[in-house]
Amino acid sequence: MDAGCTHACAHARVQVVGDLQLVIFDCDGVLVDSEAISCGVLASMLSAEGLATSLAQSRREYQGLRLDEVLASVEGKLGRPLPEDWLARYEQERAETFRRDLEAVPGAADAVARVAGAGVAVCVASQGKLEKTRLSLALTGLDGLFAPRALFSAHAVARGKPHPDLFLHAARTMGAQPVRCVVVEDTPSGVTGAVAAGMRVLGYCADSDAGALAAAGAELVASLAEVPGLLGI
Repeated sequence: MDAGCTHACAHARVQVVGDLQLVIFDCDGVLVDSEAISCGVLASMLSAEGLATSLAQSRREYQGLRLDEVLASVEGKLGRPLPEDWLARYEQERAETFRRDLEAVPGAADAVARVAGAGVAVCVASQGKLEKTRLSLALTGLDGLFAPRALFSAHAVARGKPHPDLFLHAARTMGAQPVRCVVVEDTPSGVTGAVAAGMRVLGYCADSDAGALAAAGAELVASLAEVPGLLGI
């Protein structure tokens, strides 16, 4: 856990639940513990292509990016295109590793259930494709907590995180005013996008850079168990 995350709650405020219309959860790193898996598969496959990449490098350089952004960055470094089937092979290898190793983030199910039980709408807004989000939620038993229409992907908007488009799209579709939404994020790019959308952001920092999340505008939380209380639930 990031050292800056241990005293996170002291800097967060409690919200009156009646003010809330919607809580938007990121998927990877917030609901499911997938970041290390995805970045590990990516590091291995990039190294096999001649771009030596460690897990730490993969997380630092590519975590939170859409796959098209990852491809553009990697091909720029390599100075050549990746094989035509590379992306399909990556997605297949990642899915197989998810099926074997993916787990829910501790406290995720309870936090979402408590928010929804208080009458506040919940949804997921992820950089990844909807197919990946659906798989991740199903593998971890979290799929029953979200309606099918409450899953949103950055691939459905013009610009993904760190732009506000995805969050505004989710709020509009769910019938919520941005000022009455709260976002739970674990990446600076996600926090930046949510802040730009005019939303309050809780930065889940158990496995993220607490300083970077705070600098982007998040109120830090060290555990998802803290989320309902900070929402007045």
